[in-house]
Amino acid sequence: MLSPSAATLRLFLHVLAATVWVGGQLTLAGLVPGLRAIAPDAPRAVARRFNRIAWPAFAVLILTGLWNIAAIDVTDTSTEYQVTLFLHITIAAVSGISAAVHAGATTKVVLAGAGALSGLSAIGALFLGVLLRSG
Repeated sequence: MLSPSAATLRLFLHVLAATVWVGGQLTLAGLVPGLRAIAPDAPRAVARRFNRIAWPAFAVLILTGLWNIAAIDVTDTSTEYQVTLFLHITIAAVSGISAAVHAGATTKVVLAGAGALSGLSAIGALFLGVLLRSG
């Protein structure tokens, strides 16, 4: 068996947190119509419960992301890598900010728009994270 390292732990925690953040948003998006059929306030109740694991996962993403950056010599990387890293960080921030706006929304338009932006930007950040790891 291969021996795990600190880098293995760092990547595992980052991927696990991304699974919760991105996968949870996608799952909730699929469940909302069925939840509304059960009760009009059911989606909000389920989303509040999800937030109890989603926000800690987002915090782990930030911490392990910083750990990932600290583990590389950014000055020794290509310009393309640095641009991709900047885009990844920016789009991940958009996901978190729009999720916070979504959580505090008081109108259906803001709720829908911020929720869609959070989900789409989470998927974009996930793609760019994979691109950084494979590139």
